[in-house]
Amino acid sequence: MNDNRPVFVALTRAGATLARRAQTALGVAEVHGLAARVDDADATFDDVSAHLRALFAAGRPIIGMCAAGILIRALAPLLADKHDEPPVVALAEDGSAVVPLIGGHRGANDLARALATALGGAAAITTASDVAFGLAFDRPPAGWRIANPDAVKPIAAALLAGERVALSVQAGDAAWLVASGIDFAPAAALSILVTDRDVPGAHNTLVYHPPVLALGVGGERGVDADEIEALARATLAARNLSPHAIACVVSIDIKEDEPAIHALARTLGVPARFFPADRLAAEEQRLANPSEIVRAAVGVAGVAESAALAAAGSEGALVAPKAKSARATCAVARSPRPLDPAAIGRARAELAVVGIGPGDAGWRTPEVDAAIMGASDIVGYGLYLDLLGSAIAGKARHESALGAEEARARLALDLAAEGRRVALVSSGDAGIYGLAALVFELIERGDNPAWRRAVVRVCPGVSAMQAAAARAGAPLGHDFCAISLSDLLTPWADIEKRLVAACTGDFVLALYNPASGRRRDLLDRARALLLGFRGADAPVALARNLGRDGERVDIVRLGDAWTERVDMLTLVLVGSRQTRIFAGGDRKWMFTPRGYAAKSDRDRRRDGP
Repeated sequence: MNDNRPVFVALTRAGATLARRAQTALGVAEVHGLAARVDDADATFDDVSAHLRALFAAGRPIIGMCAAGILIRALAPLLADKHDEPPVVALAEDGSAVVPLIGGHRGANDLARALATALGGAAAITTASDVAFGLAFDRPPAGWRIANPDAVKPIAAALLAGERVALSVQAGDAAWLVASGIDFAPAAALSILVTDRDVPGAHNTLVYHPPVLALGVGGERGVDADEIEALARATLAARNLSPHAIACVVSIDIKEDEPAIHALARTLGVPARFFPADRLAAEEQRLANPSEIVRAAVGVAGVAESAALAAAGSEGALVAPKAKSARATCAVARSPRPLDPAAIGRARAELAVVGIGPGDAGWRTPEVDAAIMGASDIVGYGLYLDLLGSAIAGKARHESALGAEEARARLALDLAAEGRRVALVSSGDAGIYGLAALVFELIERGDNPAWRRAVVRVCPGVSAMQAAAARAGAPLGHDFCAISLSDLLTPWADIEKRLVAACTGDFVLALYNPASGRRRDLLDRARALLLGFRGADAPVALARNLGRDGERVDIVRLGDAWTERVDMLTLVLVGSRQTRIFAGGDRKWMFTPRGYAAKSDRDRRRDGP
């Protein structure tokens, strides 16, 4: 998964402080700091040049809180193709100047402007067309496509040289070009053409395709992706319409989980959007081919035409009425103005159930960070959302109290069903005593049919037992199991059976939910049972507030008086008969050997002296 979050690279404490101020101006960004000088950072590094090169190679936009020369010297060996390189910006440590160094038209200029606005500095934009006209010809507005990119340079050069260039608009509008103040000629040897027609362009004509077409599709359940794509392309070709002028693929909401529709949208490089039946029914008077058969099946007289018209808006019109294949339908509507897919219908329900680990940003996986970054809404227990800090700045926050797990999961599913991009937050790993299982349980119950159409992703995190084991040493080095001591959802009789089975099998035990303010007796009962199997000398690790302020890890013996130190923020690891404690450096370590020593002995006996 590509990570396109900008990275502030700070070499001093002052630079990191400014980066934190500027972070929110970019939506989501990280602060990386030089380990020897910066304390407040999402990640640290020791070698400045090596870290810059690694970020650049990974395609991450870079804002260097340093002299431009440092960035240039570090990245010069990697410069090869300006069309593939990420943006790089130099930001003065006092915020007074922002200089796009690399990738001006690939986002560096936009980053510089956003940072200058947020910090009150000046953006030193040097790309010629931006300076002269306030726009980049090779970077049109979102959704616009260029039919012949090779024509950008000669057209831009001609305009910069004061030569006459004509502008012809056949579809949509060219407001972004007109607003530049360029004095376009009525006719000239060089021209810019804005059209939804499938024309190739030429060296003297730069062709832009505005996103003015809505491609409506319908079909039988399970229709083949190749069939629906062939129908769409044939429909466009019959009217000489360019696929590059399509703003979105649209359909009825019961088709949200139809793979062929999403495959078509991916092939065309546009979003898929969906409408409820009552919205499509409002377009019935404008349909060219209403069908009672379709009405009987889905409740509206037509899907493809209705969806296309609904997307194009009240001023839009059909330019390609419904066409049919064996199992699919397709229609195209044109809007008089460029369309914004985000304002059309709704996206497919999408829910990421994420495990944020113990809470420290350094223990979050890149997949989880990417899911959080891409979410519009964040749902979770208040403490866990607080731990995410600036990572959720600017996002809709939905928090609830401890114990309201089902309400949280339902809310997350409902928000996703509305077309929002939702992240449901669990601590540790979402699939280990987390919310992932609850989400699937609710979907299976079928309380809301829209939930079944949702795309659910479970993004793993560092579990409490992994974090505790790492801090204690390696107690999970051999077979282990996890048992929750909470009897809120599991009767004590079942918990007791599992404890006995784990002890009989001599597993290392990770005890979750060991005690709360009102429920302490179960831990005492569990300890008494374990003493009978393991004895008083069995090693125990008590790990509390891992990855947070007040973190503490104590290694004790099972027979010691330790239960009063345990609460719901503690994870208890109880060693097997093989688990050992030893002193190393300035502390105790706890580990469970895998059996390599015995293997070595066998190998020596086999090989002889």
